[in-house]
Formats: sequence, C-alpha cells, structure tokens
Amino acid sequence: MRYVKDAALVIRSKNAGPYELTFDLMFPDKETFDEVRSSITREDIAQLYGIDVSQVLSIVHFKPAHAIKITIVRPHASGDLGETDVYGAQQHAPLLKLTY
Repeated sequence: MRYVKDAALVIRSKNAGPYELTFDLMFPDKETFDEVRSSITREDIAQLYGIDVSQVLSIVHFKPAHAIKITIVRPHASGDLGETDVYGAQQHAPLLKLTY
C-alpha cells in the first residue's frame, strides 16, 4: 500500500461551479499514472470525504496529461452561509490519505 501523495506531482482542489468541487491529481509519467488510476474508486472518494457515493459525480482519466480529475457535490454552495472555502482551494487535504 502506497500513498497517492507520494506518487503525484500535483494534488489540488478548486470550484467546478458554485455547487461542485473538482480535484486534480497529476503524475510524472505514464507508468505511475497507469498504476494509480485503476485503484481510485468512487467508494474511496466518498469514504474520504464522508459523502454518499452518489455525490461523487465523476472520475475522469486524462491520459495525455497523466492526470485524474474527480468531481464531487459541494457540501455547501460557494459563498453560502456556513461555507468556509469560497474558491474550493483548500479541499484537497483528504486526498493526502488516499492509497493505491
């Protein structure tokens, strides 16, 4: 078992509109990308974020960039009362516990 954070060059989060968050995982080469991509599931993401699997909207593998894009429903709309990260730029921390 290894941590994705040790294999990825970039792990980041950002808004994907006011109601969704997107996460980007970028890897240094095809071999690392291929090794990691098949092991990341909707169930893994749902567990990390404490959400229902139905709220994990997509996991997209973008081969030319050796990248994975994950999109989830935001727990609060961007800028809504109780929301703590308007830009969604600080929501990637749970991904640091992701293993493959």
